[in-house]
Amino acid sequence: MSTAITPEVTATTTWNIDPVHSTAQFKVKHMMISNVKGEFTAVTGKLNLNGEDITKSHVEALIDAATINTRDAQRDAHLKSPDFLDVEKFPTLSFKATRIAKKGDDEITVAGDLTMHGVTRHVVFAVEGPSAPTKDPWGNLRVGLSASTRINRKDFGLTWNAALETGGILVGDDVTLTLDIEFIKA
Repeated sequence: MSTAITPEVTATTTWNIDPVHSTAQFKVKHMMISNVKGEFTAVTGKLNLNGEDITKSHVEALIDAATINTRDAQRDAHLKSPDFLDVEKFPTLSFKATRIAKKGDDEITVAGDLTMHGVTRHVVFAVEGPSAPTKDPWGNLRVGLSASTRINRKDFGLTWNAALETGGILVGDDVTLTLDIEFIKA
């Protein structure tokens, strides 16, 4: 977090995720040779930001699993199926922070519980930001941040795979999650 605290953020304030200006992206190895990237297009949540002590802040986010988009309708349908996310049974992915720690002047770590496919695991996001509050053209205050972590999809029960004729597997186990989030002051 920026070291300059503005009067608007000296106490705990509530900020809502702006879904139009926020993305939740992922990447995973395909055929052990390249990365496939995708995103979820519906992200909601809130940040209770303590401007005096970032470690006393709290963040929660919810993602609509059915909004997965990898630019391939057939692959998206497979990812929504019981082989992967099973969106009929598990319609959302969620994250709830349990601990926020300062790592440097402009970097923090946010540890918390990530729930996906009905399985909850503890993860730690490396976070850049939040930025200093900025007024948009309509008078709203906004802050932004970027967060990333790496998970093993099998830890969340996402075990489907296929062996390749040449050896190896079709889908890698490690998945990088990257969130670029913009918040609007409530």
